Amino acid sequence: MNTAAITTKRAYLYMHLSILLWGLTGILGKAITLGFEQIVWYRMLISALGLFILLRYTQAFKLPPAKEIGKLYIVGCIIMIHWILFYAAIKVSNVSITLSCFSSITLFTALLEPVINKQRIQRTEIFFAIIIIAGIYLIFAFQRLYVWGIVLAVLSALFGSLFTVLNKRLLNNHSAGSITFYELTAGFLLLSACLPFYFNYTGQTLVWPDLQNMMLLLVLSLLCTVVAFTISLLALKKLSAFTLNLAVNLEPLYSIVLAILIFEEDKMLNTGFYAGTAIILFAVFLHAWQQRNYLTK
Repeated sequence: MNTAAITTKRAYLYMHLSILLWGLTGILGKAITLGFEQIVWYRMLISALGLFILLRYTQAFKLPPAKEIGKLYIVGCIIMIHWILFYAAIKVSNVSITLSCFSSITLFTALLEPVINKQRIQRTEIFFAIIIIAGIYLIFAFQRLYVWGIVLAVLSALFGSLFTVLNKRLLNNHSAGSITFYELTAGFLLLSACLPFYFNYTGQTLVWPDLQNMMLLLVLSLLCTVVAFTISLLALKKLSAFTLNLAVNLEPLYSIVLAILIFEEDKMLNTGFYAGTAIILFAVFLHAWQQRNYLTK
């Protein structure tokens, strides 16, 4: 596709479409009846294959330097752990609980980035972190039935933010598509090595998806991963990274609304959940606005 021909209006359309597709990942994780570990295994396999075909077709596939392979493997393993925790949270709670707590990823990133890059943590970041903690505590206090879902979702956000910070360095020097392919492949290989031990411990076996699950997995892997990734990069040709990151904060809202419409999750939620979620999203958007003012000074 000729990116020069993409208008600003179309770029915004691509941006929101990619965010909507990312928002579907939680919905699909709930709808797929396989175990969370198998969802991740199939998603990484299908996504890696789909991305490889796309990169070969567009002639954008590039081999990273040998010295970078180890870094890509580590980041790929972090992605795998992040997805395992994310889908486990959905399975033991619901989409709304998981996505509301997962919104803390923005603040985790703000705290981890200066630590990893050996920079000073800003006081404002601590302030926003406290607000996020207060929101999560409200959800926890009023939704004790889903305590494990809350814990797993917060841990998923932590690993997701770690992936974001580490991946940022790699993206500065290498093709985004190529390193994503290698990261997905690395995560798939590690999970493939771990699954036999997990199955031996739990007595489960790898299940071949039926037609419905396979269709959902294809949507999750190809549309919500490969296509969403591709059109988000096309949007970045016209829009700033800040604009995209600010809009990504809408993902939990999309997911929660869809979960209420599809799974009627509002019947399982109470006032504490909505109050906690509102506090978390308020902090996330306020932090993004504060960052915008800081960057434009």
